[in-house]
Amino acid sequence: MLKGLYTAYTGMIQEQQRMDTLTNNLANSDTTGFKKEGLTSQSFDTVLVDKIKDGSESYYYGRRIGPANPGVKIGESYTDWSEGALQVTDIPVDMALGGKGFFTVEFTNKAGATSTMYTRDGNFQLTREGYLVTTDGDYVMGAGANGQSTRIKLDPVKDFKVDGQGYISQDGKQITRLKLTDFEDYDYLEHYGENYYYPVEGARTKDATDARVLQGYLETSNVDIVPEMVEMISVSRQYEANQKIIQTIDTSMQIAANQLGRLNG
Repeated sequence: MLKGLYTAYTGMIQEQQRMDTLTNNLANSDTTGFKKEGLTSQSFDTVLVDKIKDGSESYYYGRRIGPANPGVKIGESYTDWSEGALQVTDIPVDMALGGKGFFTVEFTNKAGATSTMYTRDGNFQLTREGYLVTTDGDYVMGAGANGQSTRIKLDPVKDFKVDGQGYISQDGKQITRLKLTDFEDYDYLEHYGENYYYPVEGARTKDATDARVLQGYLETSNVDIVPEMVEMISVSRQYEANQKIIQTIDTSMQIAANQLGRLNG
């Protein structure tokens, strides 16, 4: 009976984690460049439960009483890297990426420390000084000499064009190029906030040769609302089912303790 408690409890924890992931996806269904996340499930490894300190066994040896599978556990979280639909804005500072790759951003945290982040969100702005920045004010990086990253600075009063390879031109002259970065294995990327990604130990960068830049477009979120809502209903029902199992077992244990275990006088 206690095995059922463990099984139902772990099932509730699993469904709660899935619900948190689904609600985060839905909350970002309108976030530019957002990639939805998911969770995998797997059963606990089969273990052997031992009786210990049992006086009926010689020398108090533990005796195996059989296999037990105490339910389900979260396998791993994953990100769906499929491309979102393209939205036409005709705004010069809006850019979308087709294919694999990321825009490179110089991120500054609240403590003032800077680091390199990566994003698919091309909803950029131009400051009064002419710097190309994200909506949060982080600098969009260009590819400088010898592969060094440099801040992109343009003439804010002049029009500019961006070609498919990320080259930015003003007055017919090439000013700089967007620094587009790709990774050999996306499993080494971690989500930071809603739209940034940062590499963890083991990540290996490479040139985003497959990426093409589309000026005047934005990549929308790849979250499909209807399947996410259907999945939320399924998760809610499974959570309630596990909850009822616990309530049933609890009632049975109360009966066993208060009635069946009562000694007749």
